Amino acid sequence: MKLSIPLLFAVFASVCAAWSPPLLAATDTNGREQGEQIRLRAGELPAVKLTADILYRVVAAELSASRGGYDMASQALLDLARETSDPRLAKRAFQFSMVARDLSRALASARVWAMLSPQDPEAVASSLALSASNGQTAGLAAALKARIEKAEDKEQAIAQASAIVNKMSDKRVALEVMEQALPAEQRKLPAAHLALSDAAWAAMDAGRALSEAQQAQRLEPESEDAAQRVLEYGLKVDPDAAISQTRAYLVSNPERRRLQMMLVNRLVERRDYQAALDQVGAMRRHAPEDFDLIYSEAEVNIRAGNYEKAQVLLHDYINVQTQRRQTINDKASSAVADASDARLLLVQIAEKQGRLDDAIKQLDLIDDGALRYQAQVHKAVLLARKGDLTKAKVAIDALQPQDIHERTVAVLTMASIYREAGRTDTAVQILEKADKDIPDSAEIKYDLAMLQERQGNIEGFETLMKRVIEIDPENANAYNALGYTYADQNRLLDEAEDLLERALDLDPDNPYILDSVGWYLFRVGDHEAAIEYLQRSYRQLPSADVAAHLGEVLWFTQRHDQARLVWKEGLNQEPENETLLKTLQRLGVILK
Repeated sequence: MKLSIPLLFAVFASVCAAWSPPLLAATDTNGREQGEQIRLRAGELPAVKLTADILYRVVAAELSASRGGYDMASQALLDLARETSDPRLAKRAFQFSMVARDLSRALASARVWAMLSPQDPEAVASSLALSASNGQTAGLAAALKARIEKAEDKEQAIAQASAIVNKMSDKRVALEVMEQALPAEQRKLPAAHLALSDAAWAAMDAGRALSEAQQAQRLEPESEDAAQRVLEYGLKVDPDAAISQTRAYLVSNPERRRLQMMLVNRLVERRDYQAALDQVGAMRRHAPEDFDLIYSEAEVNIRAGNYEKAQVLLHDYINVQTQRRQTINDKASSAVADASDARLLLVQIAEKQGRLDDAIKQLDLIDDGALRYQAQVHKAVLLARKGDLTKAKVAIDALQPQDIHERTVAVLTMASIYREAGRTDTAVQILEKADKDIPDSAEIKYDLAMLQERQGNIEGFETLMKRVIEIDPENANAYNALGYTYADQNRLLDEAEDLLERALDLDPDNPYILDSVGWYLFRVGDHEAAIEYLQRSYRQLPSADVAAHLGEVLWFTQRHDQARLVWKEGLNQEPENETLLKTLQRLGVILK
C-alpha cells in the first residue's frame, strides 16, 4: 500500500514534534556541531542532530508498528536508542516489544531506557519488573531497598516494589525478596505489611498473608485496604472469624461501601444468601438514597432463587431510574443504561422460569443504545428456542449492523440457531458465505472450523483453525481446539503439546484448556499429572465432558469407585451427553 501525501506529512509532523529541542545538537556561532563534546548527565537528554537518516528510521519504525510490525519497529528503535543515547526511543522500543510479547527484547529495551534515564522511576521499575519476570533476581532486593530508602514518598515506593515483585514467577522467592527489600524502619508503615501480605498470599501462605494484613490494620485501624485483605485472606484460614472481624470493622466504619459489597459477594459465594441480604439491608438503612443497592439486593435474591422478590425490586429500580431520567433530563445520565441492566436481569429470571414471551417483551423495552443491538440478537435466540426458526431469521434479518463486529455477531448467532436446531449443514453454509464476505474474521473461521470438525471434516478443521491462529495469535481457544483434537485422536502429540502450552500461557485458569492438557497428559502416559489437571478442570467446570475424561483416567489407574462416582455426577448433569455415554460403552461400564 502506498503512503498518501497527507498521511506522510502527518507522520513527519508528529516525529518532529516529538523530537524536542534538547535532542538537537548544540552548535557554535559558526554552525559547527558540538554534540560530540556533550556528555549525557543524569536526567538530561543527549545532544544529537536530527538527520535525514534518523528521521527516516523513526518514521519507518512508526509506520511498521501502525501495520502491526511491532517486532521490526521495536528492534529498529532499540538500535537507534543505542546509537543516539535517547531514552525516549528506548521507551518506545520497550512499548512496542511489550505489544509484540517479545519479553527478551522488552527487557533489553527497558535496561537501555533505565541506563539512559536513571532518574526516571518508570524506566527503572520497568527494567526491574522484567528482570524479575525472567527470574533474574540477583541484586533485586538490594535495588528495591535502595529505591525505598531514597524515596520521599515511602508508601508509593513500597507499592512500586510490590508491583515489581509480583511479576516474579517463583512466588516464594518473591516473598523473600519483598522481605529483604523492606528496610527495618519502614516496617512501621501499614503499606509494608500490606505488601508482605500480598506477597505471602501469592506464595500460597494464607496464614502469613492474614497475619500481615492484621498487623497493617493494627497500625491503621481505619484502613479499608487492610480490612479487605483481612476478609479475603482470612476466608482461607478461618472463614467465620474473617466474616466476624469484617462485620465488627463495618460497625465502626459503615461508610466503607467497597468492603461492604465485597462482604456481600463473599457471602453469596458461600451460598449464605440470608446473611448477604441482611448485609445489603443494613447498607440500605444506612444510605437510603443509594438506589443502586436495590439492584444489588435483586441480584442476591436471584442467586438465592427468590425470583418473585427480585422482580419486585427490579421493577422498583426501573421506576427510580425512569424518574431520575425525567428529572435530570441529562443525556449523559446513566439512568437509561441502569434501567436496561435491570431489564436484562428480568430477562434472566424469565428464562429461568421458562417464560420466554415475557423475556422477549423485556428485551424489546431495552432502549440503551449500547445494549439494543445485543438485546435484539438475544430475542432471535429466544424465538428459535421457542421453535420458531422463521421468526428468528426475520429478527436477525431486521437488524441493522453498524460495523463488521455487529455483522459478525448476527452471522454467528444465525449459524448457532441452526446448529442448535440440528441443521448443521445450513449453519455451515451460512458461515461459509460469511467467511467469503468477511475473510479476516477469526470468530467466523473458528465457528466454521468447529462445525467442520463435528461433520468429520478434520482437514478443513485444521486448515481453518491454523488460519485463526495466524489472524489472532492471542486466541487461546484456537490453540486449545487444535491441540485437543490432536490429543483426542492420539496423533501429532508433539504439536499438541506446543499448542496446549501456548493456550495455557494465554489463559492458565481456563477449565476447558485444563481439561485438554489433562487429556493430552493421559495420552502420553503421565497419569498422575493428567488426574491433577482434570480435577482442576472439573472443580471449575463439573460438566459431563470433563467427567468422561477424568473418570476414564481414574478407571485406567484402577480407581474404579472414584471413576464411577465422577461418571454418575456427569450423567446427573447431562444424561444424554454423547462423550460420556460413548466412554462408558467403550469401557464396558454399566452404572447402577
